Amino acid sequence: MSNDRISAADPGEPIDVTPPVWAASPDDPDEDQGPRPPMSQRRRIVLASVAAVGVAGLAAVGIWGGRIISQQDPTMSTPASVAGLQLNNSADAAATAEDLKAAFAAGIDLKKSVGAVYTDPAATDRSVLFFGGTALLWSPAKELDTLFGLVGDESGAVDGLHEVPAGDLGGVMKCGTTAVDDGSNMAVCGWADHGATGMALFPSRPTEEAAGLMREMRDAVQSRD
Repeated sequence: MSNDRISAADPGEPIDVTPPVWAASPDDPDEDQGPRPPMSQRRRIVLASVAAVGVAGLAAVGIWGGRIISQQDPTMSTPASVAGLQLNNSADAAATAEDLKAAFAAGIDLKKSVGAVYTDPAATDRSVLFFGGTALLWSPAKELDTLFGLVGDESGAVDGLHEVPAGDLGGVMKCGTTAVDDGSNMAVCGWADHGATGMALFPSRPTEEAAGLMREMRDAVQSRD
């Protein structure tokens, strides 16, 4: 064969004989598919920590969901007597109860609401004004703070607001004081859980006494199936 038949390519340039990627056989060994190195200790710790956080998060969601289910759809009533107090059925008391319902219901969406005035047989100036209602409350503490804000709008800021034991029904309960027309302070207590909320005004009572009376009232007016 004559040299005239040789390709015109520069005979001094090396020829690349590496097969293109698409021409590689699927059976060819691939070093990326070889055995992986063992997982480092740091990576195992990180993954274990993430898994632990995930499990804890699921557990917290489960507890929160169980609490909602156990507290939803309660019954709210105003019995004739509560913790030694008597329900006042007079026209003035009924009008006051309606005013309470209207004032508080404007700030929170409730399925059912009740209002009542309870008279202390031992002292007429220690009557308790009560409001309560049922609803699915995703954030009881936030809803309770909203109610305290409404009390502040009506009669001045609620001072010294602090959390107190909520009792066997759970949820959150707080008490504070608000000023009245004669310059004295009146105790205010309220509670909220995932199914209900309630608040009461306690003239001529210290907050410690009001907190205990609020728990007794709650046990009487709120019930769960």
